[in-house]
Amino acid sequence: MKVHAKTNVALVTAAIFVATFMSAVEGTIVSTAMPTIVGDLHGVILMNWVFSIYLLTNSLATPIYGKLADRIGRKPVFLFGLAVFVFGSVMSGLSNTMLTLILWRAVQGIGAGTIMPVSFTIIADIYPFEKRAQVMGLNGAAWGIASVVAPLIGGFIVDQLSWHWVFFINAPIGLLAMLMIIIFLHEPKQAPATSPLDLAGSVWLTVTLVGLMYGFQVLGESNRNWMIIGVCFVITVIGLLGFIRQERRAADPIIDLNLFKQRTFIIQNGVAALISGFLICFNVYIPTWTQGLLGLKAAEAGFAVTPSSVMWIVGSFIAGRLIGKFSPRQIIMISTGIVLVGAAILVLLPANTAFWVFLLVSAELGVGFGLTITSTTVTVQHLVDPAHIGMATSFNTLSRSLSQTLMLAIFGIMMNTSLVHGVAAHAHTNMGMVNALINPQTATRLPHNVLPALRATLASGVHNVFLVALVLVIGAVGLNLLDSKGE
Repeated sequence: MKVHAKTNVALVTAAIFVATFMSAVEGTIVSTAMPTIVGDLHGVILMNWVFSIYLLTNSLATPIYGKLADRIGRKPVFLFGLAVFVFGSVMSGLSNTMLTLILWRAVQGIGAGTIMPVSFTIIADIYPFEKRAQVMGLNGAAWGIASVVAPLIGGFIVDQLSWHWVFFINAPIGLLAMLMIIIFLHEPKQAPATSPLDLAGSVWLTVTLVGLMYGFQVLGESNRNWMIIGVCFVITVIGLLGFIRQERRAADPIIDLNLFKQRTFIIQNGVAALISGFLICFNVYIPTWTQGLLGLKAAEAGFAVTPSSVMWIVGSFIAGRLIGKFSPRQIIMISTGIVLVGAAILVLLPANTAFWVFLLVSAELGVGFGLTITSTTVTVQHLVDPAHIGMATSFNTLSRSLSQTLMLAIFGIMMNTSLVHGVAAHAHTNMGMVNALINPQTATRLPHNVLPALRATLASGVHNVFLVALVLVIGAVGLNLLDSKGE
Protein backbone atom coordinates (compact mmCIF):
# COMPACT_ATOMS: atom_id res chain seq x y z
CA MET A 1 0.00 0.00 0.00
CA LYS A 2 1.51 3.32 -1.10
CA VAL A 3 1.50 6.32 1.22
CA HIS A 4 -0.67 9.32 0.32
CA ALA A 5 1.14 12.55 -0.57
CA LYS A 6 -0.61 14.39 2.29
CA THR A 7 0.87 12.08 4.93
CA ASN A 8 3.27 13.82 7.31
CA VAL A 9 5.94 11.12 7.48
CA ALA A 10 7.82 12.63 10.43
CA LEU A 11 4.76 13.04 12.66
CA VAL A 12 3.32 9.63 11.75
CA THR A 13 6.69 8.14 12.69
CA ALA A 14 6.54 10.07 15.98
CA ALA A 15 3.03 8.67 16.63
CA ILE A 16 4.32 5.14 16.02
CA PHE A 17 7.18 5.79 18.47
CA VAL A 18 4.68 7.02 21.10
CA ALA A 19 2.51 3.92 20.67
CA THR A 20 5.53 1.60 20.76
CA PHE A 21 6.87 3.29 23.90
CA MET A 22 3.48 2.91 25.58
CA SER A 23 3.44 -0.80 24.75
CA ALA A 24 7.06 -1.26 25.82
CA VAL A 25 6.55 0.44 29.18
CA GLU A 26 3.44 -1.62 29.92
CA GLY A 27 5.14 -4.92 30.77
CA THR A 28 7.83 -3.49 33.04
CA ILE A 29 5.66 -0.94 34.82
CA VAL A 30 3.03 -3.57 35.71
CA SER A 31 5.78 -5.86 37.02
CA THR A 32 6.99 -3.03 39.26
CA ALA A 33 3.50 -2.45 40.64
CA MET A 34 2.51 -6.13 40.94
CA PRO A 35 3.53 -6.63 44.61
CA THR A 36 1.30 -3.69 45.56
CA ILE A 37 -1.55 -4.94 43.34
CA VAL A 38 -1.36 -8.40 44.91
CA GLY A 39 -1.36 -6.91 48.39
CA ASP A 40 -4.44 -4.81 47.58
CA LEU A 41 -6.47 -7.39 45.65
CA HIS A 42 -5.25 -10.47 47.57
CA GLY A 43 -4.59 -12.60 44.50
CA VAL A 44 -1.09 -14.03 44.70
CA ILE A 45 -2.31 -17.39 43.32
CA LEU A 46 -3.60 -15.67 40.16
CA MET A 47 -0.68 -13.26 39.82
CA ASN A 48 0.98 -14.97 36.83
CA TRP A 49 -2.25 -14.80 34.86
CA VAL A 50 -2.11 -11.00 34.88
CA PHE A 51 0.92 -11.36 32.58
CA SER A 52 0.06 -14.61 30.81
CA ILE A 53 -3.41 -13.58 29.64
CA TYR A 54 -1.99 -10.36 28.18
CA LEU A 55 0.65 -12.27 26.20
CA LEU A 56 -1.90 -14.87 25.07
CA THR A 57 -4.49 -12.43 23.70
CA ASN A 58 -1.73 -10.28 22.22
CA SER A 59 -0.44 -13.27 20.25
CA LEU A 60 -3.94 -14.33 19.19
CA ALA A 61 -4.78 -10.88 17.83
CA THR A 62 -1.52 -10.26 15.95
CA PRO A 63 -2.17 -12.33 12.76
CA ILE A 64 -5.78 -11.12 12.56
CA TYR A 65 -4.69 -7.48 12.68
CA GLY A 66 -2.06 -8.17 10.03
CA LYS A 67 -4.66 -9.57 7.67
CA LEU A 68 -7.12 -6.75 8.35
CA ALA A 69 -4.38 -4.18 7.73
CA ASP A 70 -3.97 -5.63 4.23
CA ARG A 71 -7.73 -5.78 3.58
CA ILE A 72 -9.08 -2.48 4.94
CA GLY A 73 -5.96 -0.36 5.51
CA ARG A 74 -3.39 0.25 8.23
CA LYS A 75 -5.01 3.38 9.68
CA PRO A 76 -8.41 1.99 10.81
CA VAL A 77 -6.81 -1.19 12.19
CA PHE A 78 -4.14 0.73 14.11
CA LEU A 79 -6.72 3.15 15.54
CA PHE A 80 -9.03 0.29 16.55
CA GLY A 81 -6.20 -1.55 18.31
CA LEU A 82 -5.10 1.58 20.17
CA ALA A 83 -8.70 2.30 21.21
CA VAL A 84 -9.12 -1.23 22.57
CA PHE A 85 -5.76 -0.95 24.39
CA VAL A 86 -6.74 2.37 26.01
CA PHE A 87 -10.18 1.02 27.00
CA GLY A 88 -8.62 -2.14 28.45
CA SER A 89 -6.09 -0.02 30.35
CA VAL A 90 -8.74 2.22 31.91
CA MET A 91 -10.89 -0.75 32.92
CA SER A 92 -7.81 -2.53 34.34
CA GLY A 93 -7.20 0.54 36.48
CA LEU A 94 -10.80 0.44 37.72
CA SER A 95 -10.58 -3.26 38.68
CA ASN A 96 -11.30 -4.14 42.29
CA THR A 97 -10.67 -7.89 42.16
CA MET A 98 -7.92 -10.02 40.65
CA LEU A 99 -10.37 -11.77 38.32
CA THR A 100 -11.68 -8.52 36.84
CA LEU A 101 -8.10 -7.28 36.41
CA ILE A 102 -7.23 -10.46 34.50
CA LEU A 103 -10.33 -10.02 32.31
CA TRP A 104 -9.44 -6.44 31.36
CA ARG A 105 -5.79 -7.35 30.87
CA ALA A 106 -7.05 -9.80 28.24
CA VAL A 107 -8.82 -6.91 26.49
CA GLN A 108 -5.69 -4.81 26.83
CA GLY A 109 -3.66 -7.57 25.17
CA ILE A 110 -6.12 -7.75 22.26
CA GLY A 111 -5.49 -4.06 21.64
CA ALA A 112 -1.73 -4.37 22.07
CA GLY A 113 -1.63 -7.03 19.36
CA THR A 114 -1.94 -4.31 16.73
CA ILE A 115 0.93 -2.10 17.84
CA MET A 116 4.06 -3.92 16.71
CA PRO A 117 2.94 -5.59 13.45
CA VAL A 118 0.90 -2.66 12.13
CA SER A 119 3.59 -0.16 13.19
CA PHE A 120 6.17 -2.04 11.14
CA THR A 121 3.69 -2.29 8.25
CA ILE A 122 3.11 1.48 8.29
CA ILE A 123 6.88 2.02 8.34
CA ALA A 124 7.13 -0.24 5.28
CA ASP A 125 4.52 1.96 3.57
CA ILE A 126 6.02 5.36 4.31
CA TYR A 127 9.75 4.58 3.98
CA PRO A 128 11.70 3.12 1.05
CA PHE A 129 13.23 -0.34 1.43
CA GLU A 130 16.76 0.91 2.15
CA LYS A 131 15.66 3.23 5.01
CA ARG A 132 13.26 0.92 6.84
CA ALA A 133 15.93 -0.78 8.94
CA GLN A 134 17.18 2.50 10.40
CA VAL A 135 13.66 3.69 11.25
CA MET A 136 12.80 0.34 12.82
CA GLY A 137 15.99 0.62 14.85
CA LEU A 138 14.96 4.02 16.17
CA ASN A 139 11.50 2.64 16.89
CA GLY A 140 13.13 -0.23 18.78
CA ALA A 141 14.91 2.36 20.93
CA ALA A 142 11.56 2.80 22.70
CA TRP A 143 12.10 -0.61 24.29
CA GLY A 144 15.53 0.42 25.53
CA ILE A 145 14.26 3.68 26.98
CA ALA A 146 11.32 1.84 28.55
CA SER A 147 13.62 -0.69 30.24
CA VAL A 148 15.34 2.21 32.03
CA VAL A 149 12.48 4.58 32.86
CA ALA A 150 9.57 2.14 33.40
CA PRO A 151 10.74 0.89 36.84
CA LEU A 152 11.29 4.48 37.93
CA ILE A 153 7.86 5.59 36.66
CA GLY A 154 6.20 2.54 38.20
CA GLY A 155 7.85 3.11 41.56
CA PHE A 156 6.89 6.78 41.58
CA ILE A 157 3.26 6.08 40.64
CA VAL A 158 2.85 3.36 43.27
CA ASP A 159 4.48 5.47 45.99
CA GLN A 160 2.91 8.86 45.21
CA LEU A 161 -0.45 7.97 43.61
CA SER A 162 -1.78 4.39 43.52
CA TRP A 163 -1.28 1.27 41.42
CA HIS A 164 -4.45 2.13 39.46
CA TRP A 165 -2.52 4.94 37.72
CA VAL A 166 -0.11 2.39 36.27
CA PHE A 167 -2.97 1.62 33.86
CA PHE A 168 -4.64 5.05 33.71
CA ILE A 169 -1.43 6.64 32.41
CA ASN A 170 -1.91 4.78 29.11
CA ALA A 171 -5.07 6.78 28.33
CA PRO A 172 -3.48 10.18 27.52
CA ILE A 173 -0.51 8.55 25.77
CA GLY A 174 -2.72 6.29 23.67
CA LEU A 175 -5.15 9.11 22.81
CA LEU A 176 -2.21 11.30 21.72
CA ALA A 177 -0.95 8.58 19.38
CA MET A 178 -4.47 8.08 17.98
CA LEU A 179 -4.94 11.82 17.39
CA MET A 180 -1.64 12.08 15.53
CA ILE A 181 -2.51 9.08 13.33
CA ILE A 182 -5.98 10.50 12.57
CA ILE A 183 -4.57 13.89 11.53
CA PHE A 184 -1.29 13.03 9.84
CA LEU A 185 -1.66 9.57 8.26
CA HIS A 186 -3.49 9.55 4.93
CA GLU A 187 -4.02 6.38 2.93
CA PRO A 188 -5.37 5.99 -0.59
CA LYS A 189 -8.97 4.85 -0.66
CA GLN A 190 -9.05 1.09 -0.26
CA ALA A 191 -11.11 -0.91 -2.75
CA PRO A 192 -13.63 -3.03 -0.83
CA ALA A 193 -12.62 -6.67 -0.52
CA THR A 194 -14.63 -8.96 -2.75
CA SER A 195 -13.94 -12.15 -0.78
CA PRO A 196 -15.31 -12.81 2.71
CA LEU A 197 -13.05 -12.53 5.77
CA ASP A 198 -11.53 -15.89 6.72
CA LEU A 199 -13.36 -16.21 10.04
CA ALA A 200 -13.00 -20.00 10.11
CA GLY A 201 -9.24 -19.66 9.69
CA SER A 202 -9.17 -17.17 12.57
CA VAL A 203 -11.06 -19.60 14.80
CA TRP A 204 -8.78 -22.53 13.95
CA LEU A 205 -5.68 -20.39 14.49
CA THR A 206 -7.03 -19.23 17.86
CA VAL A 207 -7.68 -22.84 18.92
CA THR A 208 -4.12 -23.78 17.91
CA LEU A 209 -2.46 -20.90 19.75
CA VAL A 210 -4.58 -21.25 22.90
CA GLY A 211 -3.80 -24.97 23.11
CA LEU A 212 -0.10 -24.40 22.48
CA MET A 213 0.44 -21.44 24.81
CA TYR A 214 -1.72 -22.71 27.66
CA GLY A 215 -0.04 -26.13 27.42
CA PHE A 216 3.37 -24.53 27.80
CA GLN A 217 2.06 -22.32 30.60
CA VAL A 218 1.06 -25.45 32.56
CA LEU A 219 4.30 -27.18 31.55
CA GLY A 220 6.28 -24.34 33.11
CA GLU A 221 4.53 -24.65 36.48
CA SER A 222 6.21 -26.49 39.34
CA ASN A 223 3.19 -28.79 39.90
CA ARG A 224 2.48 -29.91 36.35
CA ASN A 225 -0.82 -31.51 35.44
CA TRP A 226 0.19 -33.91 32.67
CA MET A 227 -3.42 -34.64 31.75
CA ILE A 228 -4.06 -30.95 30.99
CA ILE A 229 -0.78 -30.79 29.05
CA GLY A 230 -1.81 -33.83 27.00
CA VAL A 231 -5.24 -32.36 26.25
CA CYS A 232 -3.61 -29.08 25.19
CA PHE A 233 -1.26 -30.99 22.88
CA VAL A 234 -4.20 -32.78 21.24
CA ILE A 235 -6.11 -29.49 20.88
CA THR A 236 -3.03 -27.89 19.29
CA VAL A 237 -2.62 -30.68 16.73
CA ILE A 238 -6.33 -30.71 15.85
CA GLY A 239 -6.36 -26.91 15.61
CA LEU A 240 -3.29 -26.84 13.38
CA LEU A 241 -4.65 -29.51 11.03
CA GLY A 242 -7.97 -27.68 10.85
CA PHE A 243 -6.20 -24.39 10.20
CA ILE A 244 -4.07 -25.79 7.35
CA ARG A 245 -7.13 -27.43 5.77
CA GLN A 246 -9.09 -24.18 6.00
CA GLU A 247 -6.31 -21.98 4.61
CA ARG A 248 -5.88 -24.24 1.59
CA ARG A 249 -9.49 -23.66 0.54
CA ALA A 250 -10.08 -20.10 1.79
CA ALA A 251 -10.54 -17.44 -0.90
CA ASP A 252 -8.61 -14.89 1.18
CA PRO A 253 -6.73 -16.83 3.92
CA ILE A 254 -5.63 -15.13 7.10
CA ILE A 255 -2.13 -16.55 6.49
CA ASP A 256 -1.44 -17.44 2.88
CA LEU A 257 0.27 -20.84 2.90
CA ASN A 258 1.95 -19.96 -0.41
CA LEU A 259 4.31 -17.76 1.62
CA PHE A 260 5.87 -20.93 2.97
CA LYS A 261 6.90 -22.03 -0.50
CA GLN A 262 9.71 -19.46 -0.26
CA ARG A 263 12.66 -21.00 1.55
CA THR A 264 14.12 -17.62 2.48
CA PHE A 265 10.79 -16.52 4.04
CA ILE A 266 10.71 -19.63 6.25
CA ILE A 267 14.37 -19.36 7.24
CA GLN A 268 14.25 -15.63 8.03
CA ASN A 269 11.25 -16.13 10.32
CA GLY A 270 12.85 -19.21 11.86
CA VAL A 271 16.06 -17.32 12.62
CA ALA A 272 14.09 -14.42 14.12
CA ALA A 273 12.18 -16.87 16.34
CA LEU A 274 15.31 -18.68 17.57
CA ILE A 275 17.22 -15.47 18.30
CA SER A 276 14.13 -14.08 20.08
CA GLY A 277 14.14 -17.21 22.25
CA PHE A 278 17.73 -16.46 23.25
CA LEU A 279 16.83 -12.79 23.77
CA ILE A 280 14.15 -13.58 26.37
CA CYS A 281 16.64 -15.80 28.21
CA PHE A 282 19.16 -12.98 28.26
CA ASN A 283 16.64 -10.40 29.50
CA VAL A 284 15.24 -12.65 32.27
CA TYR A 285 18.27 -14.57 33.56
CA ILE A 286 21.06 -11.98 33.43
CA PRO A 287 19.31 -9.94 36.19
CA THR A 288 18.83 -13.24 38.10
CA TRP A 289 22.59 -13.84 37.76
CA THR A 290 23.63 -10.35 38.82
CA GLN A 291 21.19 -10.26 41.75
CA GLY A 292 21.58 -13.80 43.07
CA LEU A 293 25.30 -14.35 42.45
CA LEU A 294 26.72 -10.82 42.61
CA GLY A 295 24.30 -9.56 45.26
CA LEU A 296 23.29 -6.41 43.39
CA LYS A 297 20.01 -4.61 44.05
CA ALA A 298 17.21 -5.10 41.53
CA ALA A 299 17.58 -1.64 40.01
CA GLU A 300 21.34 -2.08 39.53
CA ALA A 301 20.99 -5.63 38.23
CA GLY A 302 18.49 -4.51 35.60
CA PHE A 303 21.07 -2.17 34.08
CA ALA A 304 23.13 -5.21 33.06
CA VAL A 305 20.87 -5.61 30.00
CA THR A 306 20.48 -1.89 29.23
CA PRO A 307 23.51 -1.67 26.87
CA SER A 308 21.87 -4.25 24.61
CA SER A 309 18.87 -1.95 24.13
CA VAL A 310 21.12 0.99 23.30
CA MET A 311 23.32 -0.97 20.90
CA TRP A 312 20.22 -2.46 19.27
CA ILE A 313 19.92 0.89 17.48
CA VAL A 314 23.49 0.56 16.21
CA GLY A 315 22.74 -2.94 14.93
CA SER A 316 19.67 -1.63 13.11
CA PHE A 317 21.67 1.13 11.44
CA ILE A 318 24.25 -1.45 10.36
CA ALA A 319 21.40 -3.52 8.93
CA GLY A 320 20.29 -0.50 6.93
CA ARG A 321 23.77 -0.23 5.44
CA LEU A 322 24.05 -3.94 4.63
CA ILE A 323 20.58 -4.51 3.18
CA GLY A 324 20.73 -4.16 -0.58
CA LYS A 325 24.50 -4.69 -0.66
CA PHE A 326 24.55 -8.24 0.74
CA SER A 327 22.20 -11.19 0.53
CA PRO A 328 19.87 -12.09 3.42
CA ARG A 329 21.98 -15.17 4.10
CA GLN A 330 25.20 -13.15 4.32
CA ILE A 331 23.66 -10.54 6.63
CA ILE A 332 22.23 -13.19 8.96
CA MET A 333 25.57 -15.01 8.97
CA ILE A 334 27.18 -11.85 10.34
CA SER A 335 24.42 -11.07 12.83
CA THR A 336 24.01 -14.58 14.24
CA GLY A 337 27.79 -14.88 14.42
CA ILE A 338 27.84 -11.81 16.70
CA VAL A 339 25.09 -13.29 18.90
CA LEU A 340 26.86 -16.66 18.95
CA VAL A 341 30.05 -15.09 20.33
CA GLY A 342 28.12 -13.39 23.14
CA ALA A 343 26.11 -16.54 23.92
CA ALA A 344 29.27 -18.65 24.12
CA ILE A 345 30.91 -16.09 26.44
CA LEU A 346 27.93 -16.23 28.82
CA VAL A 347 28.18 -20.03 28.99
CA LEU A 348 31.91 -19.84 29.77
CA LEU A 349 31.82 -17.00 32.32
CA PRO A 350 32.41 -17.96 35.98
CA ALA A 351 29.67 -17.25 38.50
CA ASN A 352 31.55 -14.38 40.18
CA THR A 353 32.22 -12.44 36.97
CA ALA A 354 32.56 -8.68 37.50
CA PHE A 355 29.51 -6.56 36.63
CA TRP A 356 31.32 -4.53 33.97
CA VAL A 357 31.88 -7.69 31.93
CA PHE A 358 28.11 -8.12 31.63
CA LEU A 359 27.86 -4.56 30.32
CA LEU A 360 30.37 -5.35 27.54
CA VAL A 361 28.71 -8.64 26.60
CA SER A 362 25.30 -6.94 26.68
CA ALA A 363 26.50 -4.23 24.30
CA GLU A 364 27.99 -6.80 21.91
CA LEU A 365 24.79 -8.85 21.94
CA GLY A 366 22.70 -5.73 21.36
CA VAL A 367 24.41 -5.16 18.02
CA GLY A 368 23.64 -8.76 17.04
CA PHE A 369 20.02 -8.53 18.20
CA GLY A 370 19.38 -5.28 16.34
CA LEU A 371 21.02 -6.53 13.17
CA THR A 372 19.19 -9.87 13.22
CA ILE A 373 15.66 -8.81 14.16
CA THR A 374 15.64 -5.70 11.98
CA SER A 375 17.09 -7.37 8.88
CA THR A 376 14.76 -10.39 9.13
CA THR A 377 11.71 -8.10 9.46
CA VAL A 378 12.70 -5.94 6.48
CA THR A 379 13.63 -8.99 4.38
CA VAL A 380 10.35 -10.76 5.11
CA GLN A 381 8.43 -7.63 4.07
CA HIS A 382 10.49 -7.33 0.88
CA LEU A 383 9.95 -10.96 -0.11
CA VAL A 384 6.16 -10.73 -0.35
CA ASP A 385 3.75 -8.93 -2.61
CA PRO A 386 2.93 -5.40 -1.29
CA ALA A 387 -0.65 -6.58 -0.76
CA HIS A 388 0.62 -9.12 1.80
CA ILE A 389 3.06 -6.95 3.79
CA GLY A 390 0.69 -6.75 6.78
CA MET A 391 0.24 -10.51 6.81
CA ALA A 392 3.98 -11.20 6.51
CA THR A 393 4.88 -8.67 9.21
CA SER A 394 2.30 -10.03 11.63
CA PHE A 395 3.52 -13.59 11.06
CA ASN A 396 7.09 -12.45 11.79
CA THR A 397 5.90 -10.79 15.01
CA LEU A 398 3.87 -13.86 15.98
CA SER A 399 6.87 -16.17 15.37
CA ARG A 400 9.02 -14.11 17.72
CA SER A 401 6.44 -13.72 20.49
CA LEU A 402 5.49 -17.41 20.36
CA SER A 403 9.13 -18.42 20.57
CA GLN A 404 9.68 -16.22 23.62
CA THR A 405 6.55 -17.52 25.37
CA LEU A 406 7.38 -21.17 24.74
CA MET A 407 11.09 -20.87 25.50
CA LEU A 408 10.36 -19.03 28.74
CA ALA A 409 8.48 -22.13 29.91
CA ILE A 410 11.34 -24.42 28.81
CA PHE A 411 13.95 -22.25 30.51
CA GLY A 412 11.85 -22.30 33.67
CA ILE A 413 11.70 -26.09 33.60
CA MET A 414 15.48 -26.30 33.09
CA MET A 415 16.14 -23.84 35.92
CA ASN A 416 13.75 -25.51 38.38
CA THR A 417 15.08 -28.98 37.60
CA SER A 418 18.67 -27.81 38.12
CA LEU A 419 17.79 -26.12 41.41
CA VAL A 420 15.97 -29.19 42.74
CA HIS A 421 18.97 -31.39 41.96
CA GLY A 422 21.34 -28.81 43.45
CA VAL A 423 19.38 -28.53 46.68
CA ALA A 424 19.21 -32.33 46.96
CA ALA A 425 22.99 -32.56 46.58
CA HIS A 426 23.73 -30.04 49.36
CA ALA A 427 22.67 -30.75 52.92
CA HIS A 428 20.90 -28.05 54.96
CA THR A 429 19.64 -26.22 51.86
CA ASN A 430 16.14 -25.96 50.39
CA MET A 431 14.28 -24.18 47.60
CA GLY A 432 13.12 -21.46 49.97
CA MET A 433 16.75 -20.55 50.61
CA VAL A 434 17.43 -20.38 46.87
CA ASN A 435 14.47 -18.02 46.41
CA ALA A 436 15.82 -15.89 49.26
CA LEU A 437 19.27 -15.82 47.63
CA ILE A 438 17.87 -14.36 44.39
CA ASN A 439 16.40 -11.41 46.31
CA PRO A 440 19.27 -9.28 47.73
CA GLN A 441 16.98 -7.98 50.49
CA THR A 442 16.41 -11.47 51.89
CA ALA A 443 19.81 -12.94 50.97
CA THR A 444 21.45 -11.18 53.92
CA ARG A 445 19.30 -13.21 56.32
CA LEU A 446 20.62 -16.57 55.12
CA PRO A 447 23.16 -18.48 57.26
CA HIS A 448 26.72 -17.83 56.02
CA ASN A 449 27.65 -21.49 56.08
CA VAL A 450 25.11 -22.39 53.34
CA LEU A 451 25.81 -19.44 51.02
CA PRO A 452 28.56 -21.20 48.98
CA ALA A 453 26.31 -24.21 48.34
CA LEU A 454 23.33 -22.02 47.44
CA ARG A 455 25.40 -19.93 45.05
CA ALA A 456 26.80 -23.08 43.44
CA THR A 457 23.24 -24.38 42.99
CA LEU A 458 22.01 -21.14 41.45
CA ALA A 459 25.09 -20.84 39.25
CA SER A 460 24.52 -24.36 37.93
CA GLY A 461 20.90 -23.54 37.11
CA VAL A 462 21.77 -20.32 35.28
CA HIS A 463 24.59 -22.08 33.42
CA ASN A 464 22.25 -24.84 32.24
CA VAL A 465 19.69 -22.29 31.06
CA PHE A 466 22.31 -20.46 29.00
CA LEU A 467 23.51 -23.76 27.57
CA VAL A 468 20.00 -24.37 26.21
CA ALA A 469 19.91 -20.78 24.94
CA LEU A 470 23.26 -21.31 23.19
CA VAL A 471 21.74 -24.27 21.34
CA LEU A 472 19.07 -21.91 19.99
CA VAL A 473 21.72 -19.59 18.55
CA ILE A 474 23.63 -22.51 17.04
CA GLY A 475 20.33 -23.64 15.53
CA ALA A 476 19.81 -20.18 14.00
CA VAL A 477 23.30 -20.26 12.45
CA GLY A 478 22.68 -23.76 11.05
CA LEU A 479 19.23 -22.83 9.74
CA ASN A 480 20.64 -19.84 7.89
CA LEU A 481 23.18 -22.10 6.15
CA LEU A 482 20.26 -23.90 4.49
CA ASP A 483 19.22 -20.71 2.69
CA SER A 484 20.86 -21.36 -0.66
CA LYS A 485 18.33 -19.06 -2.35
CA GLY A 486 19.20 -16.18 -0.02
CA GLU A 487 22.54 -15.65 -1.72
